[in-house]
Amino acid sequence: MPDGGVRPLHLDLDRERGLTIDWSDGARILLPVAVLRRHSPSADQRELRAEMARNPLAVLPTSAQSSGPLRADAIEPIGHYALRIRFSDGHDTGIYTWKYLRELGGQHGKPAPKP
Repeated sequence: MPDGGVRPLHLDLDRERGLTIDWSDGARILLPVAVLRRHSPSADQRELRAEMARNPLAVLPTSAQSSGPLRADAIEPIGHYALRIRFSDGHDTGIYTWKYLRELGGQHGKPAPKP
């Protein structure tokens, strides 16, 4: 489990806004769709982030499947340790572990109001 036993208690996917996660330590974080897509843990995205770090003028690829604003169309549990997110641009190869989602929340997430 991430962060010494902290685990997700509830997930709420708003396809346009992002993924809200309620954590067992009381934190409630919204990870915007663009952040989730940009920081996908897939091999191709890791390589793209490394290339962007080396060459800030690198041209970002576009997807022929993309039409309209980027959305997170679905989430799929992977065992008891991760999620797969399917995006409207066709990307769905990243496996987001709970630990990775917690790290992303700390770096790029937004506190989400309690319901």
